[in-house]
Amino acid sequence: MQNELQSLVVSVTTFAQAFGALLEASVLAQLWQQQGPKPRGQKPRLSGPQLVSALVFHILAGAGTLAAHVQQLTGLELSDSALSQRRTAAGVGVFEAIVRAALRPLAVLQEHPQAFYHGWRLIGMDGSQFSVSNTPQLLGRLSKAASRRFRAAFAKVPMSWLMELGTHAPLAVAVGLEQESEWELSHRLLSQLQRGWLVLADRLYGVAAFVNELLIATQRMGSHFLVRVRQNVKVSVRQVLSDGSALVAVAVADPWNPNRKRGCIWVREIVGRVRRANGSWVNVRLWTDLWDERKHPAQELLALYAQRWEIELGTRELKLDLRGTVLLQSHTVETAAQEILAAVLGMAVLSQARLVAAASGEVGPLRISFGQTLLLVRSLWWLVAMGQGILSARQVLALTERTMEWIGAQALPKRRARSCPRAVRQPVGGWPRLLANSYQHGPVQYEVLPISPV
Repeated sequence: MQNELQSLVVSVTTFAQAFGALLEASVLAQLWQQQGPKPRGQKPRLSGPQLVSALVFHILAGAGTLAAHVQQLTGLELSDSALSQRRTAAGVGVFEAIVRAALRPLAVLQEHPQAFYHGWRLIGMDGSQFSVSNTPQLLGRLSKAASRRFRAAFAKVPMSWLMELGTHAPLAVAVGLEQESEWELSHRLLSQLQRGWLVLADRLYGVAAFVNELLIATQRMGSHFLVRVRQNVKVSVRQVLSDGSALVAVAVADPWNPNRKRGCIWVREIVGRVRRANGSWVNVRLWTDLWDERKHPAQELLALYAQRWEIELGTRELKLDLRGTVLLQSHTVETAAQEILAAVLGMAVLSQARLVAAASGEVGPLRISFGQTLLLVRSLWWLVAMGQGILSARQVLALTERTMEWIGAQALPKRRARSCPRAVRQPVGGWPRLLANSYQHGPVQYEVLPISPV
């Protein structure tokens, strides 16, 4: 066990080792050769794989230009304008292929039981948007969203992704180059589902059209889903189960003619309500393809759905904590997509480091602070780089072990129940207006509401 832990520690000593643990150099080179642009004329000084790793390093390194970080990582001196041209020529396809090859689940059932439910790996599905600068190149292709009061300050590049809820490790991502909707981008992720996953998703996906596609994808891959459903979706109750849930039939509309139905799907529906301490009850309606109410009681699934909130926290880590800035730095849609994909790779690198720190501190991965991991791992990389030729291999290993121990020692306390009020500061629809933050403490209550057979 000690040798295994030491091997994990070594894998995060430098950025090159951490990125190599994510994706082997030979695989990266092969993907670039197959998917990347074909060189014309003289071979470029900076190879494609070096460009990819340098962009990920640039996002993780914090302050500094891409040119400076390329020099620190590879020793090559290139201007930012030359690197911008290389990135523009590279396109997005090769980055998507690299991300797809690099991302993988990290949790192990025996070591991280909180990341699983009855042996199924808990996966979150969600989407978000990244703000970009108001440059002519970007505004020529992207439009700003408009509310009833005014237009947004910045145009957005949308993204949908899958995340392992027990470790916050990204598993798949789709970026919209033409401002596609979260709905459309999430459809692209269904082909990347894997066997043994349990997908949790919010109300955006809780309609018959998407659940139909999700049901097909999960049945094909041997996975399952648990989705929150909108209250106004009509169903036909076919059988009420012993725990108060029911098997229901849901009509699926024809995508070419919404007024015509093309069939129906069967799902298990769970209706319940949730209350936090000193709070009011909130109604929750879920659909799932876990049919057996004895193995998977409605009360248990109602409480399990609360773990979907982890992907909201992971999205904040990806958009704000990792990058430290609100706006993407890129000036074209393609390079903005590259930046998002590189940030996802950077988050995957840090997810590995969090698991190493969790093993060192003997706590769960989600108890490891994302911010502290980023800060201390980044400092470790700089110190090891500056100590090259000064520090011995034994000293470098001891320094890395000490860093992981420090991160593990600063583990966060057990997380309290979610306390964010269901309100917004500038409402544009039916949401109540948020005037002051409120916090709730104490256990969460879950109550299943029996479904009527009528």
